[in-house]
Amino acid sequence: MIPRSAVVAAAREWLGTPFHHQGRLKGVGVDCVGVVIGVAKELGISDFDVDGYGHRPDSREMERLARKLLAEVPADAVRLGDVLLIEVDSQPQHLAFVTPAGMLHAYAPLRCVVEHRIDASWRARIIAAFSLPGVE
Repeated sequence: MIPRSAVVAAAREWLGTPFHHQGRLKGVGVDCVGVVIGVAKELGISDFDVDGYGHRPDSREMERLARKLLAEVPADAVRLGDVLLIEVDSQPQHLAFVTPAGMLHAYAPLRCVVEHRIDASWRARIIAAFSLPGVE
């Protein structure tokens, strides 16, 4: 089992990585999905990857994959290292890790991976939360 602190530490290694749609390289370029995939690969949790998605997907594909590959957790049971599914433009199309500061994600408007608190605006857009397999 992988401790939640290891998930947060691995995710924080991506901080400052420039935003790049479908990127997967720490320090070079990554998107929100790429951060989750990169951390899971680094920790030996999963080798799953996905590509070919648009900048602004207009489907529920991300939600479908999250529900298939991750273990959903109740909103009141979210813990460090869990993955949040967030609505953007009325679609579930953004992922972020839960950290002690709030959340960590590749955020296109700021053009890099950032960590910040979860304010009311972000909280209102959280659709679901998931735990990575093998994380305790």
